[in-house]
Formats: sequence, structure tokens, C-alpha cells
Amino acid sequence: MNEVTNDSIKLNIALSDLYNVYDPEIGLNVVDLGLIYKVIFEEATQRLDCEMTLTTQFCPMGESITNDVIQSLTKSFPGWDINVNLTFEPAWDYTKISPEGQEFLGH
Repeated sequence: MNEVTNDSIKLNIALSDLYNVYDPEIGLNVVDLGLIYKVIFEEATQRLDCEMTLTTQFCPMGESITNDVIQSLTKSFPGWDINVNLTFEPAWDYTKISPEGQEFLGH
């Protein structure tokens, strides 16, 4: 995992729920796909900023995936202000898939 964070303990909590958010076209979760780039926690204001990408800029399931990420993070951090920011820099590619994800996909 290469996610950038300012709190590794909270990141592990967030990722545990994000493993249940799947890209429905690929059938793999957003963590193993390498779609989560950064998760920053602002404890004082209870704000969580998640920077992520999609497999393509024109992913037809993009809105559904980002909504699922928000719902998942809200479950992990109730009462927090959850912000999901999509970025396409760097662009996603297959090298971002975890070894577990590669095995799942048969690569």
C-alpha cells in the first residue's frame, strides 16, 4: 500500500472499511486496485480528506464508487466531515494494483 497519510492508525481504520468498496466493473476493491492515493485526518476539526482516482477519467461507475467511499468512511468516522477529491494525476495503471489484487485478477 502506498497511501499517503498523516495518521497511520486512522488510515488502517479507514482502509478496513474501504476494502468493502468495489469497482463493480472489475470486481476488485478500491484499496487493492490502488485507487486510494491519500487520506488526511484533521482531528481538531474532524475533517477527513481522501484523494483518490478511478481506473479511467470517464469511468461510468465513478459517481457510484465515490459515493460508496464516502459512505464507507462515514461508517468508520461518524460525525466527521468526509471529503473525497478525485484526481487523475498520476493516472491510474495496472502497476498500482496490490499483489493480492493481481492474484485475484489472475495476473
